[in-house]
Amino acid sequence: MKITNVEVLVLKSPGLYARPTDAEEPPGPTLMGLVRVSTDAGITGYSDMETSAPVAKAAVEAPRWSEAGMEFFEGLASLLVGENPLEVERLWYKMYRGSIYYGRRGAAIQALSAIDIALWDIMGKFYGQPVHMLLGGKWRDRVRAYASTLFRPTPEAMREAARRYLDQGFTAVKFGWGVFGEDPWRDVQLVEAARAALGDRNDLLVDTGWFIERTPKQAIQVIRSIEAFKPFFVEEILHPEDYDGYRQVAEAVDTLIACGEQEATEWGFRELIERAHVDVLQPDLTRCGGFTAARKIVHMAETANVLVIPHSWSSDLLTAASLHLNAFQRRAVFVEFNTSQGPLSRAMVKEPLKLEDGYLRVPTSPGLGVDVDERTIEQYRIA
Repeated sequence: MKITNVEVLVLKSPGLYARPTDAEEPPGPTLMGLVRVSTDAGITGYSDMETSAPVAKAAVEAPRWSEAGMEFFEGLASLLVGENPLEVERLWYKMYRGSIYYGRRGAAIQALSAIDIALWDIMGKFYGQPVHMLLGGKWRDRVRAYASTLFRPTPEAMREAARRYLDQGFTAVKFGWGVFGEDPWRDVQLVEAARAALGDRNDLLVDTGWFIERTPKQAIQVIRSIEAFKPFFVEEILHPEDYDGYRQVAEAVDTLIACGEQEATEWGFRELIERAHVDVLQPDLTRCGGFTAARKIVHMAETANVLVIPHSWSSDLLTAASLHLNAFQRRAVFVEFNTSQGPLSRAMVKEPLKLEDGYLRVPTSPGLGVDVDERTIEQYRIA
C-alpha cells in the first residue's frame, strides 16, 4: 500500500466566532482545516486541525526543495507520496526532519500532527482495528466528558448556562476565555455563580486564558481568589513557554494546574513535566504531533505520575481521536467536548457523538471509528 495524495481542505462556516453576549451557546469555529490522505488501496484517512488552515495548507503543498537528500524545507506531502502509510513512526520523523527549518512548532507541526492522525486512521482501517487497539489496548469503554464553553459576561448568564449543561447530561463544565481576566472582581463573581449552579457534586473547570499576560505572582493571586469554589483545575494561567513561572505557580497553590494545548512533541512536554511541574498535561492531538507523539507523552506522564487530559475543541472528529487516546491511558479523567453548535463542530461526521449519562463511548469501528460527512466538505469547502 502506498500514499498517493495528501491534501488540506479549507472549510469556512457562515458567521464569525464571537464571545457570547448572554447565556446563549457560542458559535463554533469559522475556519477549519481537514487533512485527507489517500492510498492506492482505496483506504482514506482523515483528521481535522485547529490551526490557521491556509498556512498549514501551504506547509503541506510546498514543493520539494532538494534532490541531494538534504530534506530541510520540504512540503510535507512531497515527503509522503509513494511511502507506506503503515510506517507511522518513520514517517513522523521524516516529516519532522524534512520541515525542520520552518517547522518544529506552529502550523508546520500542526499540519504534521493532522497527517499523523490520518495515517493512524488508515492503519486502523487496513488492520480492521480501532486506533486504541493499535496504540496498545483499551482500558475503558467510555470516558467522562466535560462541556467546554466560554465564560458568559454576567453571573446570571453563567448560572443559566451552567444549568443548561446539567440538563444536557454533563456532570462537569469548563468555562474559559471570554471576558475572564478583564475585571478581577467580576471574575470571582462569574466563577462563584457557576459553582452555585453546578452544586457540589459536579465538577467546575476554569480556563483563564494565557492571552491575558500575568506574572507568576499575579497568577497565584487569581487562583487563590477562586479556590474557594473548588475548580478541578485552572488552565493556561501563564504564557505557554513560561515554564519557570508555571513551576512557581504550581508549587504555591493546591489547585491542579493544567496546560499544554499549545505545546508540541515529547521534548516540549518533557519541559512541562520536569521544568514546569504542572499537574495536568493537555496535549491536543492536532498540535502535539498526533498519535505518534501523544503515545510517548502518555508514557512520560505515567512515569512522572501526572494526569493527561487531552485538549479537543474543534469537532467530533478530534473528539473521537481523543477518546482513543483516553481509552489507551491507564488513568483517564475527562474528554473535552466542544458544545458549540456551528456546522464545523457538529456536522463533520455522519453520526455526531452523543452524551450518555455524562460519558462518551469510545468508538469501536476501525480507525478513528467515525465517518467524515462528505456533504459537509462540499458545502463549506473554500480551498
